[in-house]
Amino acid sequence: MAEIAEGKYIWKNGKLVAWADATTHILTHALHYGTAVFEGIRCYKTQGGSAVFRLRDHLERLDRSARMVGMQLPYTVDELYRASVETIKANELDECYIRPIAYRGYGAMGVNPRPAPIDVAVAVWPWAAYLGATALEQGITAGISSWRQRSVNATPGAVKSSASYLNSGLANMEALDHGYGEAILLNEVGYVAEGPGENIFVVRGGALTTPPLSDGVLEGLTRSSVIQVARDLGFLVEERSLVRSDLYCADEVFFTGTAAELTPIREIDNRAICLPGPITKQLQTKFFAIVRGEAPEYAPWLDRV
Repeated sequence: MAEIAEGKYIWKNGKLVAWADATTHILTHALHYGTAVFEGIRCYKTQGGSAVFRLRDHLERLDRSARMVGMQLPYTVDELYRASVETIKANELDECYIRPIAYRGYGAMGVNPRPAPIDVAVAVWPWAAYLGATALEQGITAGISSWRQRSVNATPGAVKSSASYLNSGLANMEALDHGYGEAILLNEVGYVAEGPGENIFVVRGGALTTPPLSDGVLEGLTRSSVIQVARDLGFLVEERSLVRSDLYCADEVFFTGTAAELTPIREIDNRAICLPGPITKQLQTKFFAIVRGEAPEYAPWLDRV
């Protein structure tokens, strides 16, 4: 889950550099103040060659995150798209995780980030199932965290920033300490928000519900994909606020995310939910068919390497 398999090259500030040379100064602004925005993207091996799932959409979200925190990226979405493909090819990977990041670099200290330069990098490496090798089939356990989701008027969920993920790390560590596989965070008013790095869906009575963006969740691209796929399959999908009892009473619950993909939750707060249920399994099967190029109706979501 945490280890990184080193590659050959990382793209940094416009050129490929050797993996070991992609370093930064100890006084980099983002290291001290969390002034970085990033994305997580997956490239899958398909019969037609390697393909990245919704690459342009991810890079457009990176650009939105940067603008929301007052960063003007020195590269366009098109340039970052080409950089991502170039980095995958240079590392000779059929499948990989892709991490574009833009951060305030070395040159200024203090809470005002504007004097610090903006550095941009793209790294890629092989990364298997984020929540464990058996999680996709057997599901995981989860616990409601005592840590609350950051407020939409503090660090907005719409911004995918390094600063946001301290909150995620606290929740995840607490969950692991309590023997769970992952955490579920409530927002400040007590509604279900999301996992530390995942969106969440509840299935009950054949319908799906997921928290709305206004409850402080990330505008997840896997989330939006699953919503569309579920509706295409004829399921009712609602975006509305959920309370923790909605999780306990659910027929099925699952996480979505680039790293987590579509992972069932079999138990919440020591309450059994369901082994991967029929709707979860149907959506999971369809999702993996899509990312592996086996569902031609969703081909526009795949950016070929």
